[in-house]
Amino acid sequence: MTPSSTHSYSASGNCRRTSPRCRIEWRPSRWLLSALALLALLAAASILVSEMPRAAAWPLAAAALAHGILAVGRERARPVRSFVLGAGESPVLVDGAPVTGFDLHWRGPLAFASWRDAGGRRQRAAWWPDTLPPAQRRELRLAAPPPPAARRRASMAP
Repeated sequence: MTPSSTHSYSASGNCRRTSPRCRIEWRPSRWLLSALALLALLAAASILVSEMPRAAAWPLAAAALAHGILAVGRERARPVRSFVLGAGESPVLVDGAPVTGFDLHWRGPLAFASWRDAGGRRQRAAWWPDTLPPAQRRELRLAAPPPPAARRRASMAP
């Protein structure tokens, strides 16, 4: 490839700079599952080491642990999702269906997406570092639709 060539391939091969679409896959994060399990254990332990009467502490600790186990199971059961981010005004596709109101926010290495599905329900996904390698993180940043322009407040006359 010559330096003046217009074709540039990404590290993961999912997107080209000249390609109108970028495909990113979402799956449940093992880091998040581990953190939820650890929080469930710590919640149960903190209840047991508190000064709560033992007759109330043991059932409450069991309930906290059960709730944490359910949260881990619910997160693990979430289906793998496929995101296709188009160039320009083309709609974002989630699992092959166009969505509205797609927003992407970043908090360090974490990416948070939210959108409305065909039924108008708000859906969310979060990419943790173990599910989004650096090359795909860059692709997602570049392919994401631009955030809406900030509205200026109307100036008031003195």
